[in-house]
Amino acid sequence: MTNRAISRLSAFFVALFLVLAVRQAYVQIVAASSLAARANNPRHGLLDARRGRILATDGTVLAATTNGKRVYPFGASLAHTIGYASARYGTSALEDAYDRALTPPETAGDPATQVRSILAAFGGKSDDAHGADVVTTIVPAIQNALYARLSRQSRGAGIALDPRTGAVLAIASVPSFDPNAIDAVFAALNADKSSPLLDRSIDGLYPPGSTFKIFTAAAALDAQVVQMTDTFEDPGYLQVGDFRLHNDEDETTGTADLTRAFALSSNVDFAQIALKMGTDTFYAYLHRWGIGASLDFQIPASRDRIPDKATIVPGELAQMGFGQGALLMTPLQMALVGSTIANGGDEPRPFLVRQLVRSGTVSSIYAPASLATPISADTAANVKKMMVAVVQYGTGTAARIPGVTVAGKTGTATNPLGRSHSWFVCFAPAEHPRVAVAVLVENVGYGATYALPIARDVLATALRAVPQ
Repeated sequence: MTNRAISRLSAFFVALFLVLAVRQAYVQIVAASSLAARANNPRHGLLDARRGRILATDGTVLAATTNGKRVYPFGASLAHTIGYASARYGTSALEDAYDRALTPPETAGDPATQVRSILAAFGGKSDDAHGADVVTTIVPAIQNALYARLSRQSRGAGIALDPRTGAVLAIASVPSFDPNAIDAVFAALNADKSSPLLDRSIDGLYPPGSTFKIFTAAAALDAQVVQMTDTFEDPGYLQVGDFRLHNDEDETTGTADLTRAFALSSNVDFAQIALKMGTDTFYAYLHRWGIGASLDFQIPASRDRIPDKATIVPGELAQMGFGQGALLMTPLQMALVGSTIANGGDEPRPFLVRQLVRSGTVSSIYAPASLATPISADTAANVKKMMVAVVQYGTGTAARIPGVTVAGKTGTATNPLGRSHSWFVCFAPAEHPRVAVAVLVENVGYGATYALPIARDVLATALRAVPQ
């Protein structure tokens, strides 16, 4: 080979080396953060040996690494919320949202550190720092009660909040899956028509049915469109143009004041209230509550869906007044609606993580905050009285708990794809609320029959577990 040919070949390899060097620098310096954030980045599995733990509020372990394997002691109960960390399928839920905190420091793009992690996973010595522990607001006793009751149903979701702070005390979705076996079952889960990977508590969108009368009553009272003493006439149906709406099972509540109309859950009366409010006022309060807006939560949650205001005709507005039409809500949002009434008109920001702990020292604290104050304290107090009436003599009498004043609202949400969805939203003690619960069960029927007993039992457990 001539010297010229050797020189050309050498120049080619030098140029190739420079290209590779520039590419490596780009990956490690410019693109490192975005690559590290990808859920399918296999480094998550490689770093499990020193990955931080996820803990309940009392220190109970919800996720940890044992013998090089990520372990989830609560299994299916918290699978959607805690998520999974897999070398094959990446991360999800809290494992994903707090991946940077859970991941040991100085690991991104550092092969030497990854090698040390692998050695540690197989018993080799490693003195490197661990990732932070993520301390959640989950209360194990409440979580166990919620999932145990909810898992008897085929599909549904539930959430318990402290309405004073917005702390998530328990949260569950069914059907669920075992995150401890995610690598083996992921493909089957992904193909399952029952959508076990869907977190119905924060991503499931459903017509809220009569639980939405909490909103309609609060908005109408706050806007002074109606008064507590107003009376309404319900003959069992209401004609709105060419559209006729009716109560569930064609019930008739007759003449009633606002409290009785609410307690007996008259669709006809609340359709009239929505029409009396008008589209502008109704939508103004939707925006004040943040319904349809992006929710400030620590893991991604779906937005509620409200139809475009410009498309609303009287028949649609009338249906929205009792939680039907094109209105779709998540169980989390309905828990917040109940919490706003319980909290005197102040809507708390929901939060799931309360602090990060690094090497035994608290490094970050997530304090309670307010999302909005959509209604006055007087309005909230009046709606609370109506919710108490639901449990005292209305559609929710089965929610009574001895020695406790419970406030609640049933919901039976019709849908075009099958049987009605069952809802119940409640809080207690009504005098000084410290727990709010929302439960949804898909395609089973009447709200008082299915969702209510679950919510009542969870509420009773939570009242024993949450201090006054």
